Amino acid sequence: MIVAEVVRSGFVESVHHGVVAVIGADGLGDVASPFFPRSSNKPLQTVGLLTAGLVPREEADLALISASHDGETFHVERVRAILAAAGLGPEALRCPADLPLGETARRDWLRGGGEPERILMNCSGKHAGFLATCVLNGWPLESYLEVDHPLQKVLADAVSRLSGEPIAALGVDGCGAPIFAISPNGLARAFLHLVEAEPGTPERRVADAMRAHPELVAGTGSEDTVLMDAMPGLIVKRGADGVSAAAMPGVGAVALKISDGSARARVPVLLAALRRLGLDVPDLPEPVLGGGLPVGEVRAVF
Repeated sequence: MIVAEVVRSGFVESVHHGVVAVIGADGLGDVASPFFPRSSNKPLQTVGLLTAGLVPREEADLALISASHDGETFHVERVRAILAAAGLGPEALRCPADLPLGETARRDWLRGGGEPERILMNCSGKHAGFLATCVLNGWPLESYLEVDHPLQKVLADAVSRLSGEPIAALGVDGCGAPIFAISPNGLARAFLHLVEAEPGTPERRVADAMRAHPELVAGTGSEDTVLMDAMPGLIVKRGADGVSAAAMPGVGAVALKISDGSARARVPVLLAALRRLGLDVPDLPEPVLGGGLPVGEVRAVF
């Protein structure tokens, strides 16, 4: 199913295929076959951490644990504080060393002579949450990324329960953590569970933290942060390789996957899917540049 096209100077130069599951409206493509949601799984995993007994220092920590953060100073310092509260330092992290994900944060870090560090990696908040939960339960720290670790079994159970379907396959995500395959329908269903859960439940606590602190979920100017700032009640979480999921209570939910993994098609398709739910969505243009000037656009076509 063609879901987006790239138009340059009035000419369609390429197209992007994908699937879009929309609960509350019609979806497109094969929305029942499993795929790896990548970082869009993170809010579901955070629910699993709370179920396992995680006690955050403050509710805002749940937003960062669910994040693919840009590596801005306020992100990194909060990761450091989550680890310190568990009696740990950044050396306990098992995610790979990386540079900040955000362009501005990465440029500033390199300008200051910085090198890749584990705490800068966009998944470091999730890993800090993993470790804090392990400390609380007395689970081994060195092996917390192993698929048969007690922590990972709890997280798999949470993803399966929230999505309403069994885990179809196990993989290894870019940060080294296990990743669980579910369908686009299952991912959309899980996100809707988060926003429509009863107040005080693990599901609702994660959704409320993301909505209250959207800058922690992504970063300054990032799509997830901008959309949640502009649309009260919405949660949205991007994932690598052209994945995104979003939900609005009382309205519906969206999960999408761009088949070729392109990130530039993700935002136009997400916005179009949210509009299909009848939501008033801000315009986040994806310009096609020529000589540094806009000469076209990436647009949804379904």
